Amino acid sequence: MFQSNQPCIIKKMESLPPSHPERARLINKAVNIGLICNLFLAALKIAVAIPGHSRALLADGINSCSDVAYYIVVKIFTTLAGKPADKEHPYGHQQMESIAAIIVGAFIITTAIAIFWDSVNTVYDIATKTSMEQPGMTLFTFATALFTVLLKSVLYMYTRIIAARTKNAAAMALTYDHRNDIIASIGAAIGIGLGWLNIPLGDPVAGAVVALVVLKTGIMIIRESSDDLMDTLPGEALERQITSLVTPVAGVLSIEEMTAHRFGPYLVINLVVGIDGNLSVKKGDAIATEIENCLYSNIELLRKVYVHYHPAK
Repeated sequence: MFQSNQPCIIKKMESLPPSHPERARLINKAVNIGLICNLFLAALKIAVAIPGHSRALLADGINSCSDVAYYIVVKIFTTLAGKPADKEHPYGHQQMESIAAIIVGAFIITTAIAIFWDSVNTVYDIATKTSMEQPGMTLFTFATALFTVLLKSVLYMYTRIIAARTKNAAAMALTYDHRNDIIASIGAAIGIGLGWLNIPLGDPVAGAVVALVVLKTGIMIIRESSDDLMDTLPGEALERQITSLVTPVAGVLSIEEMTAHRFGPYLVINLVVGIDGNLSVKKGDAIATEIENCLYSNIELLRKVYVHYHPAK
């Protein structure tokens, strides 16, 4: 039997494999907790912002309403992503996770545009003195913004842990969204504070700045998720990693061809290696099996490996 004189170093994967039942449970839990919290925050911020005459907090409340909408969409798509492979989808349905992330990004961008437009209108109204609302319930509106920062910080840390364990594109997008909400609520608090100091432009300007930050995050989410759907690869970094893992395997004389493509967040790798043409088919299969095991053990989110071998050129 073929023996390797340099065994492959096995590394424990910290992330959960796509078929692991715990993975689906964690993702679903993160979505459910986020949905409930956003429902509560949307109602609270709007209820406080209207009598408090805070445009920044009202914009933040509208942002929470959009959060509720796309959390429902994400819940649907992540459920579909958990369906097993079938004839039409031999690698499974995990690309639904990237589609869910794109939907999150699209909602975020739409919300950012709406917030920015509202802030510009408010600045115009103040400049032309067509709308000079007197601040009310300022202390309560300020406290609401700070409470949102605290709650969203907890949600951000929790969702980030789940996203890291599951490598789920939708969970990662929700992590970015929680971070967005923290920034938005800080901006709202600053705007409310400036209004309290009789600086009327502070509130809408803070809302506009928040909108730009939200817009940037939405664009980033769509770009990253589109890369998953368009088979964008890490490129040279992945090639170097595969080469460093395969070359030391005893019996491998050359790597003749190397291709890989994404399936959602997962990878499928095809390799053609050159071996000694005098080796038996059994020994060639042993080399191919060792290559497969080595790649599975060292490359996270690797879904499938195909290894072909030929006499070295």
